[in-house]
Amino acid sequence: MNRCKAVTILGAATLAAGMATGPSPALAEGFQNYRCADGSQFVVGFFQYDPRAHLQIDGKAVTLKKRIALSGARYSGGGVTLKIAKAGTTIKHGKRATTACELI
Repeated sequence: MNRCKAVTILGAATLAAGMATGPSPALAEGFQNYRCADGSQFVVGFFQYDPRAHLQIDGKAVTLKKRIALSGARYSGGGVTLKIAKAGTTIKHGKRATTACELI
């Protein structure tokens, strides 16, 4: 195998591994505060080497597993679904409808 092809394969494997295991590049490590259109607020934490999102909403801590998404990032667990994309962030929790949220 020539050197160029080996570098390309290694680069693709590294990119795929990062997408499968870590948070989206748009999501910085640390905590982010959100306010939603329905009046709810939540804090989400992302940590290096942990593909999950750690959420504090309605006075409860919920850990969300990273799920497959066509674009952006999607996390769900404990009756909560969080989607973070270029088009915006949405959350669905409990029996509430999906609502748009923004960083505060």
